[in-house]
Amino acid sequence: MKRVLFPFLFIASFICISGCAQSAAKLKTGDILFITNPGGQGKAIQVATKSKYTHVGIVFVEKGKTYVYHAVEPVMKSTLEEFLDYSFDGKYVAKRLKGNVLNDDSNEKMREMAAGLLGKHYDIYFNWKDDEWYCSEYVWKLYERAYKMEIGKPRPLKEFDLSSDVVQSIMKKRYGNKIPYEENMISPQDMFDSELLEEVKN
Repeated sequence: MKRVLFPFLFIASFICISGCAQSAAKLKTGDILFITNPGGQGKAIQVATKSKYTHVGIVFVEKGKTYVYHAVEPVMKSTLEEFLDYSFDGKYVAKRLKGNVLNDDSNEKMREMAAGLLGKHYDIYFNWKDDEWYCSEYVWKLYERAYKMEIGKPRPLKEFDLSSDVVQSIMKKRYGNKIPYEENMISPQDMFDSELLEEVKN
């Protein structure tokens, strides 16, 4: 049985790696990747934001290799394969600015900004300050500061659906009785729905 399974597993792994490589070849600097993981706080994010997606990252192609910068704990730079380890199904959806209007100078400015934040702590409180970062805030601010573009519109916490038990439980643990209802936040879904973006077809 082992002699049968080993070649099969090897071939399956090769196919997966080949598929990732082909997919990565289509990605460009500035592309925004959306993935789903309902574990941890993911389910609360899905419920509160009416979103399939729970995590986002931004692509930078460096010396021909595709990397994804994203805010977890801490903010980090991952290969595409490493980034997809955060996805429950190993898949992502990529979105890109319509018209592919990015230029090299601003791309480099955005990459330098992204790299300068590597190692910063993840912001479990989802505040709008710059000392700690959550995933959609990180990508949103990179675009806003490099290109003066708002990929989605931040809105106060009170405008999300906070009624479910799973959301209430997370908020109680994080904030106690001091829930910041007026704090502006940007969700993965609000970015995904931005009219500035279009989906990158595989």
